Amino acid sequence: MADRITQKIVCLGGGIGTSRLLRGLKKYPVQISVITSMADDGGSSGRLRKAYNIMPPGDVVSCIAAMMDDEDKELESLLLYRFPGNDKKDKSIDGHKLGNLIMLAELQRTHDFYKAIDATKKMVGVSANFYPATDQRVHLWAITKDGRRVHTENTLDLAMYSEPYGLKKVYINPAKPIVNSKVIDCLIDADIIISGPGDLYTNQLPVLIVPQIRDALLKSKAKKIFVANIANKPFETKTFALSDFFTAINDHLNSFPFETVVVNNNFSNSIPKKYKYKYIAIDELDKYSQVKILQGDIVNSEFPLYHDSDKLAEIVMNAV
Repeated sequence: MADRITQKIVCLGGGIGTSRLLRGLKKYPVQISVITSMADDGGSSGRLRKAYNIMPPGDVVSCIAAMMDDEDKELESLLLYRFPGNDKKDKSIDGHKLGNLIMLAELQRTHDFYKAIDATKKMVGVSANFYPATDQRVHLWAITKDGRRVHTENTLDLAMYSEPYGLKKVYINPAKPIVNSKVIDCLIDADIIISGPGDLYTNQLPVLIVPQIRDALLKSKAKKIFVANIANKPFETKTFALSDFFTAINDHLNSFPFETVVVNNNFSNSIPKKYKYKYIAIDELDKYSQVKILQGDIVNSEFPLYHDSDKLAEIVMNAV
């Protein structure tokens, strides 16, 4: 195993799955950087984005919270506190996450997204690096398998398009957004790059398909790891087996750049029927025989849609 103390790990994504991974990785002596999508336009982030013309802060805040010391549970809960109610008015406080409002306040004060990130990190004692995937907000759109155009990340995330066809390909607008040189340097200098877990079309691919990020990912000499989700999201990846994730990424990047894939093989915990999720099957992968598949029990037994943070981090670190 490589010397962990010198390991520079870059995590791509930013959603709940990335947060679960970070909660485990932070216990190792590694340098962590997180690159999050700027395509989010739903929920609290989407409302603030629209009302104040800002970059969506939600994924950054969630990842900062995940990197907080485990002894700071009260402060973490405060950062993630969501005001009750579901008022859809953009400037109503109902439904907003406190951490998002803190970021908004610093953005209003400094007009600098990076300063807002640094202030939030300093406030809660986190030292990891957090970068937006793009220096401008991007909009997500997709082509469905039956040829329709579907717009906005929120529409895709909540599957507000008719079944049973599903998504064929996802795009960002602008197609070549501005990317900070620190993001590129981070990827080139990384020892390990991890994509996932997280929603494929609304969390992982919106980062991977940014042209400069895609090119840096392919150029980087880092060990590249893809973490498969525990279960398939209804509509978005319904009926997907593991090979379908490989194919989708290959279709978007014209290659599958990950030499190692981590996947759960414990299906013994029943997923509550109300969620309509099903475990991802591990099928034949002859076409991708060059990829190393690491199988293990990495499911959270209390809520089997999520990974167990410690188990996931352990299998990832043992891979390097």
